Amino acid sequence: MAFEAMTPRDVAALLACARTLAHAASAGTTQPLLRGKNFGLMCEADDGGDGEAALFRRAAQDLGAHVAHIRTSLSASSTPHEVQHTARLLGRLYDAVECQGMAAALVQRVGEDAGVPVFAGVASATHPTAGLAAQLAGETAPSDARRFVLQAVLLATLA
Repeated sequence: MAFEAMTPRDVAALLACARTLAHAASAGTTQPLLRGKNFGLMCEADDGGDGEAALFRRAAQDLGAHVAHIRTSLSASSTPHEVQHTARLLGRLYDAVECQGMAAALVQRVGEDAGVPVFAGVASATHPTAGLAAQLAGETAPSDARRFVLQAVLLATLA
């Protein structure tokens, strides 16, 4: 999902989905809409337990997905063959991959060869999703708003 190219209609649909997810969560009726989906979470933290990684993990797991932490060995100095090989492997193993703390150019290279959606820090405070979550802040707690927007993004991407 190219966040920069989102139309006002796309934004409205994403926010409507996030609101629906928030209402379901508050009513205790959240459905495992991502059951059977596998996500890769590439980040430098040993356990993927920092705030952004934990936010992504919770958003996906609350909807029934499995999230695997992947400590990346890729860097800006990785050869094109290494990046291509890794990306293709990720595409065979996962339905989508979240890359945190990686250079944008490297994430783009992975995305070109993975064959699955590859996110570039979608759970970070500087990502456009954080701005969308701020639009829900009056209706729900800010951390929950970010989680619901992430869930809406995951659903929109994998639907």
